[in-house]
Amino acid sequence: MLKVFVDSGSSIKPEEASKYDVKLIPLNVILDDKEYKDGVDLDYDVFYDFLINQKKFPKTSLPDLVELEKQVTECTQAGDDVVIVTISGKISSTHDSIKKMFENNPKVRVLDSQMAVGGMRLIVDEINRCRDKSLDEIESRVNDLIPRIHIMAIPETLEYLHRGGRLAKFEYMIGSFLKIKPIIGFKDGHVAVHAKKMGMKSSMNYIAKALEELECDPSYDIVASYTYNKQNLDDLVAMVDKKYLPQIRVYDDLDPAIACHWGPNAFGLIFVGKKVEAEK
Repeated sequence: MLKVFVDSGSSIKPEEASKYDVKLIPLNVILDDKEYKDGVDLDYDVFYDFLINQKKFPKTSLPDLVELEKQVTECTQAGDDVVIVTISGKISSTHDSIKKMFENNPKVRVLDSQMAVGGMRLIVDEINRCRDKSLDEIESRVNDLIPRIHIMAIPETLEYLHRGGRLAKFEYMIGSFLKIKPIIGFKDGHVAVHAKKMGMKSSMNYIAKALEELECDPSYDIVASYTYNKQNLDDLVAMVDKKYLPQIRVYDDLDPAIACHWGPNAFGLIFVGKKVEAEK
């Protein structure tokens, strides 16, 4: 039998674990000197009060690797194969730490999602489609899917991505001083700018049209994500061609470990395209 573990960079909630048939690996979020398990014991009101009102930037740290090793070992000793999906190794040391821990165990495969949030959910969906396959086949299927996953999000401000080290200073300065609304996603595992648009409506329109331009695959969900306030996301969904609306089955209020980098009032869509986005 196959067991799938995924870290909380996926923003999969504990109450969704059975739906995705996964075991969650909570990252840690640190507010001042107090440590919380992401998505487990950190109240959203407490988190956003710290982020917005106290104007302090939370820290994130590795999950409990001792507990993870214990759980995975229990699975392999019971005869199970294990796949572990992690947040991009380019923005977190979680992947490298876990991969090193299991590098000599042939029954464990640690996969770098090269992204976060809804993209990781779509990877888990793909794994669930091929649970009866070998670890090599599962890894191959995931690697084929990753370039087709498009994360397109609009942060209200670039401040949080910059302060958290997820966005280069040049991109931060351009976006902040010129009042440009960038569409942010991932490229080769790094946070990257898809496009720069003047004004919120223009940016939303870019994402809505991307579903058609990149030939959104109808066999996968579209994940609609937001932080703190869902209004911007609702406005974006209202611009989406109605033929795609049945695919928007997941609305994700991002977990604190990710929301602290995107900041409040960020929003976007994550989907699988039949096309890979062209170089800008």
